[in-house]
Amino acid sequence: MELNDRKKLILKAIIANYLETGEPVGSRTISKHPELKLSSATIRNEMADLEDMGFILQPHTSAGRIPSDAGYRFYVDQLMLERETEDEEKQALIQKVDKMEVLLKQVAKVLASNTNYATMVSSPHYQNVTLKFIQLSQVDADHLLAVIVTQGNIVKNKMITVDEPLSNEDVLKLNVLLNTFLQGLSLRDINLELIQTMREQAGIRQDVLERILEEVAKTIHEADRMEIYTGGASNILRYPELGNPDRATELLDTLVEKKALTKLVDSTLDQDDEHHGIQVYIGEESPVQNMKDCSIVTATYELAEGGTGTVGIIGPKRMDYRKVVKTLKNLTEELDDIFKGNT
Repeated sequence: MELNDRKKLILKAIIANYLETGEPVGSRTISKHPELKLSSATIRNEMADLEDMGFILQPHTSAGRIPSDAGYRFYVDQLMLERETEDEEKQALIQKVDKMEVLLKQVAKVLASNTNYATMVSSPHYQNVTLKFIQLSQVDADHLLAVIVTQGNIVKNKMITVDEPLSNEDVLKLNVLLNTFLQGLSLRDINLELIQTMREQAGIRQDVLERILEEVAKTIHEADRMEIYTGGASNILRYPELGNPDRATELLDTLVEKKALTKLVDSTLDQDDEHHGIQVYIGEESPVQNMKDCSIVTATYELAEGGTGTVGIIGPKRMDYRKVVKTLKNLTEELDDIFKGNT
């Protein structure tokens, strides 16, 4: 629905005031807005029109108005169209660390602290994770250590039990065999014909080869499993509109159990990159059932090898969208630089 300039100004003023105070907004408050030189009666008429059009609601008969989901959607869409004019120096949000898991947990914690909302971060997701290389080394007469590295430089150490001691020549032969046949392949590519060829070349060490292949399959499968890290779950209790005990419990359980959050990640990664990877879900738009009273803002980050992950901020519908969007843009740029080696 098209809004004329006057209605747009009034709607923006209502939303801005409600975001700041959390209290229903009356015509008298709006009449003091510096850009609106209108009488309270005119503003009341315009507010009645906005209510009829579904952009604002009156929670109680005697109360002022609050934005509806459609009103928030209008505000966010207008916000996303604005160009950033300020050229201020960006402050680094995160510290570089070697382990991906530690970094992503840090991101969830820092975002929660900076925004006072709940946060979630997913590990990177790949389509058909591939094997980079395998390194076997002799530990003792009964054990081999297999260092298995998959796409995204995910490293797993697996201990392989052997029935008979292997010579250095045996270990070298298995290393060459495994890397020659498996390097750059996904589980989908490792078929029975390939395995049979490898068995024939392994000779009397087929039993060891079988055990190594089992660990390779497990490792690739583990690398493809998405982990989700959350932060600031208790922050949602700061906001009265999310404070209903039953709703708050459901929301906290969702953040702690994390299973339902995979829907949010899948939804985000499926969206077009229309706003630099930023997506905003308001109320009923949320793909997570227990977050229909919230707003969720998500962004995507990318690894050099093609993996993508999701960062999300969850809060009340009256969240500070401008700050949240800006924070996520800065953060994902920082992550992209770290993962792609630009800093």
